[in-house]
Amino acid sequence: MNIQWFVLFFSAAVVSATPLLLATLGELLSEESGNLNLGVEGMMYMGAVTGFTVGFMTENALLAVAAAAAAGSVGALIFGFLTITLRANQIVSGLTLTLFGTGFAGFVGTPIVGNKTPQVIIDTFTKIRIPLLGNIPIIGDIFFNQDLLIYFSYLLVLAAGLYLYHTRWGLNGRMVGENPAAADSLGISVTASRYAHALLGGALCGLGGGYLSLVYVPSWQDSMVAGRGWIAVALVIFSKWNPYKVILGALFFGGLDIIGFRLQRFDLPISTYFLDALPYLMTIMVLVIDTMRKDSFSKAPQALGASYFREER
Repeated sequence: MNIQWFVLFFSAAVVSATPLLLATLGELLSEESGNLNLGVEGMMYMGAVTGFTVGFMTENALLAVAAAAAAGSVGALIFGFLTITLRANQIVSGLTLTLFGTGFAGFVGTPIVGNKTPQVIIDTFTKIRIPLLGNIPIIGDIFFNQDLLIYFSYLLVLAAGLYLYHTRWGLNGRMVGENPAAADSLGISVTASRYAHALLGGALCGLGGGYLSLVYVPSWQDSMVAGRGWIAVALVIFSKWNPYKVILGALFFGGLDIIGFRLQRFDLPISTYFLDALPYLMTIMVLVIDTMRKDSFSKAPQALGASYFREER
């Protein structure tokens, strides 16, 4: 092993982490307002197949990305209608959305299986070195010699932190997630806040799926999301509902996702199947560790997963 191997590994880990980062930010924003949407996998599938289909038909990168985000928002709208308007159980609704999104991707994606992303879109998302920052030894090659969507994800992390902790709308959303009755008594619309955060979160989940089919692979294949939506749900817990920590967790799981392929050259006496299963094993460990933690700082929003009945206030 040498320094160049580590640079190449972590640079690839950043790419692998990006769909996780986008989906986790989306789920975090949704959960902060009290929406426990377990349909992340489904929204990523909807974004992946819709973004690829639009990109394949139009050869327009901007339209493809917008379509992926819009498809994720549609999935979130379905979840919001069921849980916010009809007050259905959030866990059941989220699982149903995952099944729906997976089936939707299978139905829409069957005619285009095996097709590649148009070259013009691939060229749009080719790596671009940022001046000055890209010249920093090691760090520059890893973080600042990437594609446009990765740079956009960096900005989204900062924007999410500023929004949640330093804006009125973000603080109102967090209050809705902690105590919707108190928020309602202060004139904050619980319904509007939860819908807005659900739709925004769904858009980011759809964008994460779109990144997989437009940039990461880039082609359409069955089972493309491959459980990343569930990892994103665990990453929200792993990051303690802190958007700034999401990027660290995403990089960690992104590295686990590619470590099996990268270690093949060293002929280690470790089963490749075990290495491929590492992200999912770590997901289980994160959930187990979270149940054992006692610190209040790591607790989820108090009203997470609970429907709000104004008459019961």
